[in-house]
Amino acid sequence: MKICCCIKQVPGTTEVKINPETNTLVREGVETQINPFDLYALEEAVRVKERMTAAGDPSTVTVITMGPPQAEDALREAISLGADDAVLLCDRAVAGSDTWCTSYTLACGLKKLNADLVFCGMQAIDGDTGQVGPAIAVHMDTAQAAYLAEISDINGSEMTARRLTEEGYEVVKVKLPAVVTVVKEINEPRTPSLRGKMAAKKAQITVWSAADIEADVDKVGLKGSPTQVVKIMTPPGRGGGDKFEGETEELADKLFDTLKTMEVI
Repeated sequence: MKICCCIKQVPGTTEVKINPETNTLVREGVETQINPFDLYALEEAVRVKERMTAAGDPSTVTVITMGPPQAEDALREAISLGADDAVLLCDRAVAGSDTWCTSYTLACGLKKLNADLVFCGMQAIDGDTGQVGPAIAVHMDTAQAAYLAEISDINGSEMTARRLTEEGYEVVKVKLPAVVTVVKEINEPRTPSLRGKMAAKKAQITVWSAADIEADVDKVGLKGSPTQVVKIMTPPGRGGGDKFEGETEELADKLFDTLKTMEVI
């Protein structure tokens, strides 16, 4: 089985800078890390690889990301955590992509890799949209399942999983190929082994451009993004509020009068 895992390199600091001309994050020269939710996706991808290989279906995990050259650091870290190889989609043409263009670009790369099963974290901490994983499935025209908390059974043609919902959990069967997103309850990510670190250091990272994955240049990057950030600003700080003191009944009356004045009730 060909297993792939999408990861994203996100700012590892609160000192985030915004390009005033494009209203996009400035990533060059900024401390970074692998998106924390993607670590759970990677761990589950490696566990499925180990499970499938033990069952007689030799499997591999390829980790893929889209970003600037420095994203190679995240890919090497992923290899140290159990991935077999890595692909970096790096091209000026894809810079500034919104979630739709990002998912399209990743889907083009995943199609070239002939992925049978694609893992993604449930969301990225810098955007918090949770849109890229499901959108990849749309672009690849495959099955999808979001917020998986457990994979109970899997073979070369389908998988049975338990997914988190607002009401609890539901059990689903998913035909492969498929794209899935996972929640942090699914596992506990491992720490890199010495062998993994050595493998990561020696690994050859494959770098593809938009042309290499046959992406339509009109559908990628800031130019091709159907959503645009028009303005970014820091919200005003909250005031100190009102503090009431006194007996319980007296406080209740004061609160009621205040809410009436604010036309809340």
